[in-house]
Amino acid sequence: MKYILALVLFMGFLITPAFAQEVKNPSLIIDSIEIPAENFNFVLRDAEIVKLGDIHAVSWQVTIDNNLLYANPDGNAVLRLYNQDSEDRFIEVGMGPKPDNKFWVAVTTEKEGYIVVHKDLDRGWYPEIKSIISYTDKAGLTVNNGARIVVTNLDIGQFAIDSYSVHGKEGTTDPPAVNSGSLILDFLSGDPAKNIFAFFPFYVAAGIGIIVAVLFLTKKRT
Repeated sequence: MKYILALVLFMGFLITPAFAQEVKNPSLIIDSIEIPAENFNFVLRDAEIVKLGDIHAVSWQVTIDNNLLYANPDGNAVLRLYNQDSEDRFIEVGMGPKPDNKFWVAVTTEKEGYIVVHKDLDRGWYPEIKSIISYTDKAGLTVNNGARIVVTNLDIGQFAIDSYSVHGKEGTTDPPAVNSGSLILDFLSGDPAKNIFAFFPFYVAAGIGIIVAVLFLTKKRT
């Protein structure tokens, strides 16, 4: 019986890589957007909400590569990611200029409204390292500023990104916030449940259980 179990396990590891190369998660979405500097020289009320070509839901990650050259020490680069169901629900990430590199994260909820969940006025983000916003419908929201995790598993309910906006000026008479460069957003999303290989170990375990039960009953009867 132990030889049969070893064979089943061996076949499981042998088959998985071969099929994994051919079958991909059909829900996987990868997208990249480059936002030019001039888009940040607006106040919030004038910021354009841009619809994405795809909706990022269930499990997603947004990588922020900030290559902007700030023109105003009081200027910012503010990104808002909007929920599919309502533009009143969003995740906001703000990134200030050198030397302070202030960094904040805010969310909106139905009960409390707009809430700043993290704020760092000194060395809040690092230009040479990308910041990451990630979310799963099971674990919530996590934000990494490039050096460390600053928001961990925050429950924000169901959140599917379908649009975004950027701005950088606090007042219309303020000088430009940014004068050159760009901010690059890389989107990655998908539903892990739609990847058949996510469940392969369970199929193997179930198969082994059945074989063990059959061999045990057969041996007991003989």
